[in-house]
Order: sequence, then structure tokens, then C-alpha cells
Amino acid sequence: MTDRTHDEQPETDLRADRADLRAGHAARAKSAAFRAASICHYVERHDAQENVVWKAAHAARVSLQALAVLSESAPDPAADSRCARNAAASAAQAAQMGQLHDGDGDGNGNGNGELALAACRAALRASQAASAAAGRDGLGADEALNTAADEAEADAVAAAERAGWMRPGQRLPEMSAGMRSPELMSMMHF
Repeated sequence: MTDRTHDEQPETDLRADRADLRAGHAARAKSAAFRAASICHYVERHDAQENVVWKAAHAARVSLQALAVLSESAPDPAADSRCARNAAASAAQAAQMGQLHDGDGDGNGNGNGELALAACRAALRASQAASAAAGRDGLGADEALNTAADEAEADAVAAAERAGWMRPGQRLPEMSAGMRSPELMSMMHF
């Protein structure tokens, strides 16, 4: 007989669970960082206003920093999900810059307004779903919340592709994550 209760898992099972959860959070964070970097590249290529390019670049850097933090730390579902949440939130900010550049479907953009609006809304939903997965109720380990976040991220990618911000099979544009200041890391809850 062992002193273990039925609720306890062996150490190897816990590590395997954490590794599986990390893989999901990392894939979602990478996808969001890729979306943010792609949108930044898109607005740069299409001669957007300087403030739009700057804000998109900042959002892309923050999403890449979240991805870097995730890859540098030990597996922890709560921390990993916060990294994915931060990458998704930054990608939503980049999507807002893409929408601002393209217009909102009222004829005041480059003709891509309705698709840009839909892509921005999808990015916001992905950010909200990632936030729910990282929230107090899930702490990055709730299967249903993680699945919803994964699905919302996939929808955001598809919408960004329809808007022309990304292309299927596109490689991640080269970007620097920049310096990670203690203040920024504190704001990102790392």
C-alpha cells in the first residue's frame, strides 16, 4: 500500500501533463506572435501612417517577448497561458492597427475595410479566449478553455489571411523582440 490518495498523480504524469499543456500554449503564443509580426510587416509594406506602423511594431515586439519568455522558463500551465494571453493581446493591438490602416468598411481605407474589421474582431475574440484560458478559473489547465482559445486563434489566423495581412505558408518576418525591461515584464505579469 502507498500513502498516496487517489487524487495524487505520480511525478512523471504531472510532468507529462505540464509538457502537453505547454505545447498547446506555446503553439497558440507562436501563432499570435506570427499574426502580430505579419500585420506589422503588412502595414510597413503598404506605407501606413507612421504612428500605425510604430504601434503595430510595438505590438509585434511585445508578442515576441511573450513567446521568448515562454520558451525560456520551466513548464508551468498558469505562466505559459499568461504568455499565450499576452501574445494574443498584442496581436489584437496589431490587428487594430491593420484595421485602422485598411479602414472600417465605410470607404475610408484601401478597399479592404470589411475584411479588416472582421479580422480585428476575430483577433479580439482570440485575445478574450486566451485571457479566459489564463484566468483564475482555468489557470492554463482547463481543457475546455484551452480548446476554445485554440479555436479562436485559428479563426483569427483565417480572418487575418482573408484580410490580406497574412498569407498561408508565409514565413515569420524577421523582427527583434527588443529589450525586456523589468517594468515591461511586470506589466505582462511575468
